[in-house]
Amino acid sequence: MPTNLVNDDVLEQVREVFKGLTGPVEVLFFGQEKEDCPYCEDALQLVQEVAGLSGLLRVHRYDLGRDTAIARQYKVDKAPGLVIAGRDGEQVLDFGIRFAGIPAGHEFTSLVYSLLLVSNKNSELEQPTRDFLASLKEPVHLQVFVTPTCPYCPRAVVLAHRMALESPLVEAEMVEAMEFPELSRKFNVGGVPQTTINQGAGTVIGAMPEDHLVAEIRRALTN
Repeated sequence: MPTNLVNDDVLEQVREVFKGLTGPVEVLFFGQEKEDCPYCEDALQLVQEVAGLSGLLRVHRYDLGRDTAIARQYKVDKAPGLVIAGRDGEQVLDFGIRFAGIPAGHEFTSLVYSLLLVSNKNSELEQPTRDFLASLKEPVHLQVFVTPTCPYCPRAVVLAHRMALESPLVEAEMVEAMEFPELSRKFNVGGVPQTTINQGAGTVIGAMPEDHLVAEIRRALTN
């Protein structure tokens, strides 16, 4: 048996948190061969350890190179990649919540919180934010660049994921900046967290309040 990546004390804390889960969650894991994806094995083990803490969580394993149809369906183009989806009967509910890179270090918090979000289907956003998201007429793609050692990054990731849960027009992806250096360079990522909106039409640096991110999304959509 491989050694757990998450220590027993943390697993017990998460088990207690997961008593608040109310609905099923499907975790779609996309990996590649180890030589192409050095973090894939650890990422898979991590999500399997977490999913083992509740009967409401289920992991599905796919290969990014071989399972191309389902990767396209869920718009996954990075490994390791995670889709955190809900389920209604036999239907998988894709809320646009993604992780690109291993959710380790401080990002473990983002993973746990996003599983809770999808299970309970409550974004917990302020009403003005909900109203803005309900008024969207075009898609919004949020990429939150993070590092595992950044204590402020989970706040930015979870906010983006909450917006994705609230609106079918929003997709939100955590991107581990060091695992995807070309993408980080493309968007001039220096400090983290950095939230990139619609491929660079807007940018927010730091863990900003809801209204600041809403204002930047609004500005990006008018560019």
